[in-house]
Amino acid sequence: MTRVHTAVLVRCPVERVFEFVTTPGNWPAWHPSSLGVRGATDHSLTPGEEVTEEFLVAGRRGRVTWRVREREAPRRWVIEGHVEGGGGGTIEYTMTPKAGGTWFEREFRYTVRRPLLRLLDRFVVRPRIAAESAEALRRLKHALESG
Repeated sequence: MTRVHTAVLVRCPVERVFEFVTTPGNWPAWHPSSLGVRGATDHSLTPGEEVTEEFLVAGRRGRVTWRVREREAPRRWVIEGHVEGGGGGTIEYTMTPKAGGTWFEREFRYTVRRPLLRLLDRFVVRPRIAAESAEALRRLKHALESG
């Protein structure tokens, strides 16, 4: 299983960070891979709720349906995604109150089954996903701290 972990200190209360990142309508504003979302996009999602996202990840365009698997507001949120045409992954957000803000962690986990694709993932895809994830957290920090 491949894991891409990113983290950033956001100078906002944990409740505000949680509400913002768990509301799918906000995703295109801060995550460069999110091209658009539809479905339940106007509120922080609860377990069982779903949303469909158009994405461009590491040069691959597609559509994924995310379903909320766990929610422990305002500290933890887990969604599981199934990509049209096969594949998928899990995203986990963890928020920890810190002096002056919130330590926000994002972990994206996915599995690549075929050996040749695992090699491609290791040297090409995963580094691109990691770069996109780092940019997403930079944008998230800016969006929340600038009001």
